Amino acid sequence: MRILVIGGGAREHAIAWKISQSTRVQKVFVAPGNGGTEQEFENIPIAATDVASLADFAEAQAVELTVVGPEAPLVAGIADEFSQRRLPLVGPSRQAAQLEGSKVFAKDFMARNSIPTARYATMTSYAEGEKQLDADWKFPVVVKADGLAAGKGVFICSSEKEARAALDLICNQRKFGEAGNRVVMEEYLQGHETSYMVFTDGRSVVPIAASQDYKRALDMDQGPNTGGMGAISIPSLISEPLEQRVLAEIISPTLAAMESEGAPFQGVLYAGLMLTAEGPKVLEFNVRLGDPETEVVLLRFQSDLAQLLTCLINKSLRTVQAGWSRQCAVCVVIAAQGYPGDYQSGRIITGLEKSREMNNIKVFHAGTRRHHNQLLTAGGRVLTVAAASDTLEEAVGQVYEAIAVIHFDGMHYRSDIGARIKSK
Repeated sequence: MRILVIGGGAREHAIAWKISQSTRVQKVFVAPGNGGTEQEFENIPIAATDVASLADFAEAQAVELTVVGPEAPLVAGIADEFSQRRLPLVGPSRQAAQLEGSKVFAKDFMARNSIPTARYATMTSYAEGEKQLDADWKFPVVVKADGLAAGKGVFICSSEKEARAALDLICNQRKFGEAGNRVVMEEYLQGHETSYMVFTDGRSVVPIAASQDYKRALDMDQGPNTGGMGAISIPSLISEPLEQRVLAEIISPTLAAMESEGAPFQGVLYAGLMLTAEGPKVLEFNVRLGDPETEVVLLRFQSDLAQLLTCLINKSLRTVQAGWSRQCAVCVVIAAQGYPGDYQSGRIITGLEKSREMNNIKVFHAGTRRHHNQLLTAGGRVLTVAAASDTLEEAVGQVYEAIAVIHFDGMHYRSDIGARIKSK
């Protein structure tokens, strides 16, 4: 098989790495890729959002399967373009991708289909937000830009002052551009946060091992939200009875409702969950594999990913199962100084050769590029260092040991990934 992976982050590096292990796969292209995928696969210099050019490339190269990593091309309608050309692609249509593309759409969808989620209100201006704050809201509250904001448009506000500041940033300062045309305010849910993903062909599902990501930039969950600073995946993260409840109360009703509303869903459905005292509730939907969750779940994945995805697009997912190791996986993101705000690129990265000599370590590249035989930083999230071991404590130790030999000026990472969770 000839496979195209779309995207340039650590998630796409991990997808290409796992897919390439299949005996069915002869060639893997990554568009646009990064400095790491360049060494292992063939990078194609086409932007992930250049839908027409990607389809042209897939046609010209007789690509048999395309896997989309980031959300932006899905929301832009890449699945529709590929479908029109009869090009197999894993991912939902533009209409179905609104589950992630618009938080207002997702909240309204959940409300009308009785899918458990937090109480919410929507607004289109700062003034409307002020009126909501005068209503019966208890703090903390969560304020979210409606559209895509790379994981950075969510604010947990412990006071009215913080909520007003978030509204000002979104509505008045237009920090997130058109993504802030509408705003969602919702109650803050207490509990344990879990990322739950499934492969689906629209009706059948293959569950993906549960994971948990760390969104805040700084230790102890301080600082601004990011696209993710690390993740864990351990067998004890979610019990089997609770998983069955998630499937019955959230995943299955969501897929059935999407089909009944004329937007059948195909690809990866990601439910960001809060496991509350009342049961699991949806914080958000994503329409693709998470990042950095992908980097840990694929370390535990023991089946043929190319085969599974082929069955997904052929609507025969019911014929396959996924195997998952009992190991514990952890990853830590190394970011550029200033991320998720302004940061500098072009810093020389050293130490990767030494890290590769360490047991169990896999380094997935994100914001990297190669220039004159040197590896340079080229993004906010630069590298993701991952490991899987028999216990979470062992995996955590291995990852931080590897990070200690990697260097670039201004590198930043959290030192507490997995620290508060004990593997069983």
